[in-house]
Amino acid sequence: MTNKKIVYRPISREIEELAREHGNDSESALELLKEIQSHHSALTTASVTDAARALKLPPHQLYGMATFYSMLSLEERKKILRVCDGPVCWLKRASGQSSVNSGQLVNEWKDKVDCEFSVERTSCLGLCDRAPAVLVEDEQAGPVEANEAEKICEGWRGVPTDYSEVRKGEVRVMTALIGKIDPDSIDDALANGVYDGLKSALLGDPEAVLAEVESSGLQGRGGAGFPVGRKWRFVASEKRTPRYIICNADESEPLIFKDRVLMDTNPHQLVEGMTIAGYACGASEAWIYIRGEYEYQARRLEHAIEQAKSKNLLGENIFGTGFSFDIHVHRGAGAYICGEETALIESLEGKRGEPRLRPPYPPTYGFRGQPTAVNNVESFCAVPHIVKHGAEWWRNLTGSSTPGTKVYMALGHVKKPGLFEAPFGLTLREIIEEFGGGMPPGSQFNFALCGGAAGTIVNESLLDTPIDFSSSQKGISLGAGSFLICDQSVSPVAFLRELLHFFAAESCGKCTPCRVGTWRSLEILNRMAEGNGQKGDVDELKTLANLMQDSSFCGLGQSVAIPMKSVLTHFDAEFGKAEGN
Repeated sequence: MTNKKIVYRPISREIEELAREHGNDSESALELLKEIQSHHSALTTASVTDAARALKLPPHQLYGMATFYSMLSLEERKKILRVCDGPVCWLKRASGQSSVNSGQLVNEWKDKVDCEFSVERTSCLGLCDRAPAVLVEDEQAGPVEANEAEKICEGWRGVPTDYSEVRKGEVRVMTALIGKIDPDSIDDALANGVYDGLKSALLGDPEAVLAEVESSGLQGRGGAGFPVGRKWRFVASEKRTPRYIICNADESEPLIFKDRVLMDTNPHQLVEGMTIAGYACGASEAWIYIRGEYEYQARRLEHAIEQAKSKNLLGENIFGTGFSFDIHVHRGAGAYICGEETALIESLEGKRGEPRLRPPYPPTYGFRGQPTAVNNVESFCAVPHIVKHGAEWWRNLTGSSTPGTKVYMALGHVKKPGLFEAPFGLTLREIIEEFGGGMPPGSQFNFALCGGAAGTIVNESLLDTPIDFSSSQKGISLGAGSFLICDQSVSPVAFLRELLHFFAAESCGKCTPCRVGTWRSLEILNRMAEGNGQKGDVDELKTLANLMQDSSFCGLGQSVAIPMKSVLTHFDAEFGKAEGN
């Protein structure tokens, strides 16, 4: 038997060069795959293998990424038009009719757009205030219908929502400069007090900043409401260095778009808040993990970062204080699960965005195994105002037990859908009537999805319950602060089906309860919404909800049970009829 030498073909020169541009860094795996795809309209087994060899990674790791992220593809596509089939776009397009489905939407667009486009469905685009929405390559468009496809092909992108007008009852802090500054001008930002909080912070020591943020009672605005100052304290008290700051801008949950608006209208506010966090925690480097569908906002942030560096507000030895800090923008590639902080960190490290087992938690073992503070965009945007004006001022902004203001979103069957900022403790009735302008003529309140896709579905019995981070114990969630109002035309059965369609499509598949439970629930709801319910369907949905809540690996699967259980409680008669009893 003769020994044969294994001969490997050379790595593609183009891929070798692209990898070199990324420093042959394994953490750049996702960026490298996206860049290869942009050059060739698709990834291939050969290009994925070459990318892995260039980064000295096993090919299966990059192949796993290529099949995990929805914006990557192993099939050649032309210009890509992604049609959102999230709950808000469904509500706008379908007017509550259960007959409209994702496949029909895609086919409708395929029939009407230029043949150079590849049309595919996508989960929520974060454009709920512009629903129904599509993504044309990297460009956000909405509100648009398929019958406007010709205009889309010619470059029309719909009309962005204008939030410069203050609604009656608003208390604007984080949104105060909307319409008052050019978001691409750091001189405008400086002239209007942006970075004053950073200057105040750097006049004192990090401990003073930590104490002020802790005293303010600021709670995380991503949905969980964990105290921001306490998280920072955990990171700052860790002896190991380096420490890191991460901004979670992977705003992928249906109903939520506030972070997009904050980044769009005042990106320097976010940069300032993150820099203060770095100073307080003893970190010198940070990342903004932004969803791949927010390319426009990512570019705006990169521009803001470069401008801040030019003014010595970022970079080496800021204001001669000896404190150095840098921020990088990292784009995702389409995965709702990357909104979960440990999945986000895995993705940032150049892997599939799958959640980690916790503990340990990121403040002790986060990015690169180091102490890491992860907060969302709105949380960071609140910080400069607290540092500038003081914790007592922040606490006095509200009559609620929860300090400060919140950026809310009202959607669906209200006259004035959109975004507004107000204190905590609003009731759903106030959100609808005072900030949403009331319901349209002929519409009667049926139910509302409160907090986000993973929130509670409530009926009229909870219209007058004050809403804050503790109100979920009374049956109505605050979550990230969004409220989708549905009138009598919307079937709660069909609506729950749309939520399960989202969760089933976005489950990372790591654990069986979520992977199988979401699809099985969707199968049942599809039948029920189409009038083919069977005896025992409701009991099985309840069993599946309990199973996912008790056994899923991470918050995605666990939280699917929240809307399921709440709607089955409040609309048991509707589900009983759909079951065919």
